Amino acid sequence: MQTKDKIAAAVKAAAEAAINDGALNFSDALPEVALEVPPKKEFGDFASNFAMQTAKIFRTSPRRIAEEIKARIDFDLFERIEIAGAGFMNFYLKPDVIYRELKAIYDAGANFGHLPNKGNVTIQIEYVSANPTGLLHVGHGRGAAAGSAIVNIMRAAGYNVESEYYINDAGNQMNDLAKSVNIRYLQLLGQDVEFPEKEGYHGADIIDTARRIIARDGDKYLNLPEDERIKALGELAYVDKLLELKKDLENFRVSFDFWFSERTLHPDKINAAIDVLKSTGGIYEADGALWLASSKYGDDKDRVVVRANGETTYLAADIAYHKNKFERGFSELINLWGADHHGYIARVKAAMRLLGYDADKLKILLLQMVLLYRDGEEVKMSKRTGNAITLRELMEEVGTDAARYFFLMRSVDSQLDFDLDLAKSQSSDNPVYYIQYAHARICSIFRQAKEAGLTIGDAPRFSLMNSTAEIDLINKIFEYPDEIEKAAKEYAPQRIARYVYDLASTFSSFYRDCRILGIEEDLAIARLALLKITQHTIQHALGLLGVSAPERM
Repeated sequence: MQTKDKIAAAVKAAAEAAINDGALNFSDALPEVALEVPPKKEFGDFASNFAMQTAKIFRTSPRRIAEEIKARIDFDLFERIEIAGAGFMNFYLKPDVIYRELKAIYDAGANFGHLPNKGNVTIQIEYVSANPTGLLHVGHGRGAAAGSAIVNIMRAAGYNVESEYYINDAGNQMNDLAKSVNIRYLQLLGQDVEFPEKEGYHGADIIDTARRIIARDGDKYLNLPEDERIKALGELAYVDKLLELKKDLENFRVSFDFWFSERTLHPDKINAAIDVLKSTGGIYEADGALWLASSKYGDDKDRVVVRANGETTYLAADIAYHKNKFERGFSELINLWGADHHGYIARVKAAMRLLGYDADKLKILLLQMVLLYRDGEEVKMSKRTGNAITLRELMEEVGTDAARYFFLMRSVDSQLDFDLDLAKSQSSDNPVYYIQYAHARICSIFRQAKEAGLTIGDAPRFSLMNSTAEIDLINKIFEYPDEIEKAAKEYAPQRIARYVYDLASTFSSFYRDCRILGIEEDLAIARLALLKITQHTIQHALGLLGVSAPERM
């Protein structure tokens, strides 16, 4: 149990003792004790507004509640407790408590940051899920960075998580892909055919796909009947596009536990979902079409599931897909969608309710748009193709580390202004460079310590460290497990991005104020041990973000 948890337990036990003594009147379960690290050391190591939170349920003043808790609390952990203002409780830990926890973190080594498992339930996170018809663009990149970081953070927090990519490999977009590649294939083989101005996919990557097919198979498909050629080239293009998509994701340090093909839903699983909805009254017929009665559950109108001509809509496949997710028994479903899908949430959730599932278990995170800037001007188009800038181009320009960190600096529900010049700069103004440089500097210190013959050993004397810079760095490290917990509950990788930057900044202050080599040996070893913990914490946090921690820069 971490010190923070021990403090919370002590406060709760003291409150329960006050209730049992009759000093406080309350008969229900007490709320959780919230603790924060104060902004200034003089306000204690931890602070809580628990007395203010519980004033209504105890029906007395927060200050009196705080006094009753203080009178009954076990002081094993505390040097003193001060009650401030209307009833804030400021806790000052005994120095040996701090050093005991620091030793436990040191002993945990690289495992520090992995929280206890939260049980057997499994959460599914689905993200990116771009159509396999072209290269990923920067908007997909933000979703890829956010989704993979959320998966990493939730696993570190002790949740069982499965990640999934939904491949939209059925429907009109695949027909358009096949027709587009067919035209480029014919053109590359010298045929006089024009590309329709307002149809199909015009990107240069379609030409690249056709070239790869020709490089492998030549004109093998040239003399086939057109419908057979389009079908054959469509399948080859699908495989090619999916391969390129996976290649970009791999280079962006994104992997998935499962790749789910939409094709597997057609027609049986879609028909089965429609049959269930018919039986429950969730689907009705009107004007020759089948309609989802989604307005019953918050949608602004009912939606067509099967058109009058018998063709199913995209919604039909999405209903079957989410039905399949619930059937797989996940305790929670998390989808990362682009902000343009905002209106789609109500209809999918309504469908799940009409199928009899708990739609509250389905959480949708909406990704706001990314705006790229170079030289202070917005960049909208690729210099290479004239189209939207691809994730591949972004990685080539700024690198994977900078791309991932910059995508993760802001909450996914806020617009992101991505400064390409800053992302490429090798200066302290670039946050990812600043963090990585701090890690590289620690690695350099360890190389120097090795040359000096200094080794940490199993029992560094942490109690020798009591300066402000040392305690600030120790306290910043103590915050890390709580940041992971909060980031997981809030689906907020930006918390970890901000934390690791603050940790690097706190380390820089420590490095400025505290010599490490050329001082009394026991103190040098204690400081080296603190740096080893700092190094592990930076590595761990960057790892959650999918960012590397270089040893030299």
